[in-house]
Amino acid sequence: MADVDPTAPLAPPSPARPARTIPRGRMALLFAVMLTTAAGNTAMQSVMPSIGTSLGVNDVWISLAYSWSALLWVICAPIWAQRSDQRGRKAMMALGMLGFIASFLLCGLMLWLGLAGILPAFWALMLFAAARSLYGGFGSAAPPAVQAYVASRTPRSERTQALSLIASSFGLGTVIGPALAPLMVMPVLGLAGPFLVFALIGLVTLIALRLRLPDDEPQFAARGSAYDAPYSGSPTADVSEDEDEGDGRVPGKLRWFEPRLRPWVISGLLGGHAQAMILGIAGFLVLDRLGLRDDPAAGAGPVGLVLMAGAIATLLAQWGLIPRLNLGPRAASLWGIAIAAAGTVVLGLGQTIHTIALGYSIASLGFGLFRPGNTSGTSLALSRAEQGQAGGVTASVAGASFIYAPALGVWLYNHSDWLGFGLIVALCAIVFVYGSRALQADAALTQDRR
Repeated sequence: MADVDPTAPLAPPSPARPARTIPRGRMALLFAVMLTTAAGNTAMQSVMPSIGTSLGVNDVWISLAYSWSALLWVICAPIWAQRSDQRGRKAMMALGMLGFIASFLLCGLMLWLGLAGILPAFWALMLFAAARSLYGGFGSAAPPAVQAYVASRTPRSERTQALSLIASSFGLGTVIGPALAPLMVMPVLGLAGPFLVFALIGLVTLIALRLRLPDDEPQFAARGSAYDAPYSGSPTADVSEDEDEGDGRVPGKLRWFEPRLRPWVISGLLGGHAQAMILGIAGFLVLDRLGLRDDPAAGAGPVGLVLMAGAIATLLAQWGLIPRLNLGPRAASLWGIAIAAAGTVVLGLGQTIHTIALGYSIASLGFGLFRPGNTSGTSLALSRAEQGQAGGVTASVAGASFIYAPALGVWLYNHSDWLGFGLIVALCAIVFVYGSRALQADAALTQDRR
């Protein structure tokens, strides 16, 4: 699974101190990092139900194979986020890409050995889970570093759209991954092909990142603190150019449920669990309702088609609706979760590839609004100096949703369709009611303060 979020005043731009923007070339590299990991993970999602069926493994165990990786993601993301404040965002992005490459290479090898009959199905799945943990442990370094890089270089009033653009790289990746996955099921590699091909793509992305993104090692002041402010894109820039606190204090360690973050974290956890359950169920739902359990290799195409339709809807939300309607974090979160609940109902009723794709698309449109809204709300609740930690909190909350929610959703779905879908709708309703009361107003969050 994609393991795949993200309040001191920010001085307004002036002729003496212009607002920083990220050059297009650098933004393209950041986009490529997120795009590669998203495409690889959704390509994996599109073939794993067929792989599990071919190995004769129960659906729930396929979902649980991701749990250890998700738990590591929750633990490690904040560690890497803090380390990015000390060692630089670029270094953590490179570490994350190395984790992605190693994980996909070993996952593909273990599954190929299992499908070829060289390894028993049990050991193939166990070794797959172990290899997948490399992504949770080390791949979790990249997303918070990318988020912090962008958030610390954009003014508050533009941060929702900037983070939405980065989030949309995941959306585009989820279009590309399922579209390419069936083409990567090759005669020799079989269903393991997408893993090995995306490991190679990840290597190309890593080389481009190392060669083209400038180093951003932090600047250390002569005073006693480790560093005084988030560092700029240039290692030779004056530290004062990045200060937005004015007092030079190092921000303390953030906890999930501190008052500024609590509403966004609770909403992110509940909404994230609903989204993770949808993702866990979708592939198996396609196999069951289209009668493809007896021919799992033929299931990669229809599953990929459904995931791709959902990804296009996500892009519509992040590239079209959020900037077009100028939605703030609260509005995007509440509208998104309501639309996701409606899509879940349609998905639960779907019996053909068209209605399944429609329901999944509506739900994805909703989550495509909800996720960037929640990520930007978490970011805007904190100061610029805390953006590294904000990225770590966002990534941890997202990872926590995948520890057990996909397996729980599949387990409930296997007992009764409506147990699984009913819980998802209930979670969405709770987020909407709670968020309506607890989330801070958009006008207060997005205003550039003087």
